[in-house]
Amino acid sequence: MPSAAARLTLLAVLSFTTLYCLRKSLRLRRLRHLSFSLSPNPNPKPSQNPKLLYITQSGTSKTLAHRLHTLLSAINIPFDIINAAEYDPENLVNEKLVVIIASTWEDGNPPKETEFFVNWIEESGSDFRVGKGVMSGCEFGVFGVGSWEYGEDRFNRVGRRVREGLIGLGGREVVKFGKGDVGKGELEGEFRRWGERLVNALSGGGGGVLENGGGDGDGGELEEDGFEVDDDEEEEHGVVEEIVDLEDIAGKGPRKGKSVVEANGVQNGEREMVTPVIRANLEKQGYKIIGSHSGVKLCRWTKSQLRGRGGCYKHSFYGIESHRCMEATPSLACANKCVFCWRHHTNPVGKSWQWKMDDPLEIVNSAIELHTKMIKQMKGVPGVKEEQLLEGLSPRHCALSLVGEPIMYPEINTLVDELHRRRISTFLVTNAQFPDKIRMLKPVTQLYVSVDAATKESLKAIDRPLFGDYWERFLESLKALNEKEQRTVYRLTLVKGWNTEDVDAYSNLFSIGKPDFVEIKGVTYCGSTAASKLTMENVPWHSDVKDFSEALASKSEGQYEVACEHVHSCCVLLAKVNKFEVDGQWYTWIDYEKFHDLVASGRSFSSIDYMAATPSWASYGADEGGFDPEQKRYKKERHHKSSR
Repeated sequence: MPSAAARLTLLAVLSFTTLYCLRKSLRLRRLRHLSFSLSPNPNPKPSQNPKLLYITQSGTSKTLAHRLHTLLSAINIPFDIINAAEYDPENLVNEKLVVIIASTWEDGNPPKETEFFVNWIEESGSDFRVGKGVMSGCEFGVFGVGSWEYGEDRFNRVGRRVREGLIGLGGREVVKFGKGDVGKGELEGEFRRWGERLVNALSGGGGGVLENGGGDGDGGELEEDGFEVDDDEEEEHGVVEEIVDLEDIAGKGPRKGKSVVEANGVQNGEREMVTPVIRANLEKQGYKIIGSHSGVKLCRWTKSQLRGRGGCYKHSFYGIESHRCMEATPSLACANKCVFCWRHHTNPVGKSWQWKMDDPLEIVNSAIELHTKMIKQMKGVPGVKEEQLLEGLSPRHCALSLVGEPIMYPEINTLVDELHRRRISTFLVTNAQFPDKIRMLKPVTQLYVSVDAATKESLKAIDRPLFGDYWERFLESLKALNEKEQRTVYRLTLVKGWNTEDVDAYSNLFSIGKPDFVEIKGVTYCGSTAASKLTMENVPWHSDVKDFSEALASKSEGQYEVACEHVHSCCVLLAKVNKFEVDGQWYTWIDYEKFHDLVASGRSFSSIDYMAATPSWASYGADEGGFDPEQKRYKKERHHKSSR
């Protein structure tokens, strides 16, 4: 007779098997019911209006959908506009007309909130039990929003999945699949042209229902469904005005007399990096755009030191004069979409230079001209000192770290040479995705590599890189940094809950790049957006940054020690002991005149050849907390309304 234990085991197995079979039976019954209910019904109950659905993460598809909805309503083609995350996909079988604007997010996947919607369409479209003709009474159109920079396989993958699923369910394509490319800055024109074809088809202007399979596209220019415009007529009257006015369908459309390609940043066969929409977004944030791909902006610390109210952490750590520092970039494009991006991803992205290129001398001239104009506007501002205002009109430092990836600019060496010729020092920051560019870079005053994470997984989550081999590029960039003779820096941005627990992993990276310094700074909160869900909870306190820095220094076993801090910026500096501590004194500051003399000499030199002593007030643990005692500390008075 079997033992009690054996009987219990047998009972457990039978119970599990019964539950499993019951679950499978219920699922099959549901699928059969679904298949039956989805079968073509001679008298289906039609929905009241066609549906305009959008799949969105950062809001781009939502914006496009609402603009299209406004236009369609204006020409008496009513649609119900709905977020796909709030729409039951099983209702698609009752629709007569559906238009979907679909964004592709990380790794070619849909935004998390719309995974069910996309998966249902894809799985149902390939499931023989559902039935191939359940949507035979529905016409549809899909426009994808993605970026070619993420690779061909991931480009508009969500839009392609939705389209193929709808075809599999028997839907009939009324307009060819539109492939919007955010990375190339051509989204506005592509959406406008797709919208023209959609409106033309819906209003009976030609085209009609397409043969399924005709719209998967080959990456080339889509045909215009009979929209032929004579070149002379186009120049005189604008584009396709006789069909429908879609000027605002995707933001800033072409002005009268401007061709589509020119309005989208392509002139004389060369595409400009900064499209009208990108320009408007960046100018709204205070950028002065230079030419077609560069920018300059006045830093708040520049304004602060002009008023004698203190300099930035670079003043405390390295002795720059904040009121004479120009913040600029020769490339507004970047190869990452970091979660803590100050610009909320309003700048372009790219993995290589593919735009019209401006002359480096013109960029330097324009940057200085625009910077000095902004300095002049500070005249008369309370607290601005005349002496410092005059000094500010002659910048002595250039922080090539404004936004984007400056090292992408093909003429970066010529631009750096021109700055040095004018005895303007250079602090250049790169995002560790272009190791070959780092190796080709001529000496700069100080070269930074952003080390935003210490593991492959966290780097992908935080930086959201375009490159598939981002981790290999990251490590190779650290190796390239190690080959440099001048001052080098690891720049760590701490994001609480994301990378503040990786002390050991960060420590392991020290031996690869062997930087002279390690800057550790708490993330700056710039507001939550659809593209970034960071909140103030993710911003570490200065005490958190100090604890992390001390732990990291301890892991280095004496190679690095905490040298400086700037409490206001929530920033701490580690320095290499055997190079920058001399007889108990830190030498993290820079002798800028010596640096320029060394560059002009043409001789090889190293970081110790132009170091200078760090003042006591900037040293770690000093009472001043990195605040220059020659400046006047100013605290804003805050008058909060009572909640009572």
